[in-house]
Amino acid sequence: MKRMRLPLIALAAAGALALSACATGGTPGGEETTTPEPEPTFEAGTTMAELAEAGSITIGTKFDQPLFGLKGPSGDPEGFDVEIGKIIASELGIAEEGIEWKESVSANREPFIQNGEVDLVVATYTINDKRKEVVSFAGPYYMAGQSILVLADNEDIESEDDLVGQPVCSVTGSTPAAKLAEIGAEPVLTDTYSNCLEPLRSGAVVAVSTDNVILAGLAAQNEGEFKVVGEPFTEEPYGIGVTLEDTEFRMWINDVLEEAYEDGRYEEAWNATAGTVLPFVDPPAPDRY
Repeated sequence: MKRMRLPLIALAAAGALALSACATGGTPGGEETTTPEPEPTFEAGTTMAELAEAGSITIGTKFDQPLFGLKGPSGDPEGFDVEIGKIIASELGIAEEGIEWKESVSANREPFIQNGEVDLVVATYTINDKRKEVVSFAGPYYMAGQSILVLADNEDIESEDDLVGQPVCSVTGSTPAAKLAEIGAEPVLTDTYSNCLEPLRSGAVVAVSTDNVILAGLAAQNEGEFKVVGEPFTEEPYGIGVTLEDTEFRMWINDVLEEAYEDGRYEEAWNATAGTVLPFVDPPAPDRY
């Protein structure tokens, strides 16, 4: 029976095409015309309409975060956050070539959004109340948690309790750095998490602490050197940063996220990037505040 289905389907498809050509007016020579995919339309004056009309978008992301945003051989970043950015751009009718990727470290994400240097930021960007005073967040699209990276042969540090009074590397302007100070560790701050690895190797710090997914990427990139220890001791909901007043854009991005959850694009993006190291978990529902 399976051998019979293909000709029948092909015949039905040919009939449908012929009817379509008659309905839309085929050319006199009998050539069939095809209807192009409609461009997305948005209400005039919205950010979505402006970006769609321009055919380009600037997205802030990390360039040094394995699995989420790491600058690849092409010169463009690769990772889960990058794929989320591509999904959003595609819903605006913007091809990958129309995306400008701008490196956004933890300390400059809010200024980039406020100054209009980027249209949005997808950069392992934890949503919190302090940040929501100056920027707005779509999502969360992923729930991470702060954890600890140590040398592979370290048997002394097993949880955040073992960090009290100890020098621990993190990044300026990050929520993990603030949490380290809160629990009584001695934060040693730099601009990127990759810059924490040499102090860890040399013994200048006993650990690196940030979100578990970032640490897993660093460990995977430097196989055999480091390990992630303990259970996550915070919840870090990752969001997509946009300007504070742009509620329409934020709500529209939430719609895009929910569609990507349902149609499988989200899971496909995960499996192709962070899913090579970390298991897939169902995404959290966007917070439509």
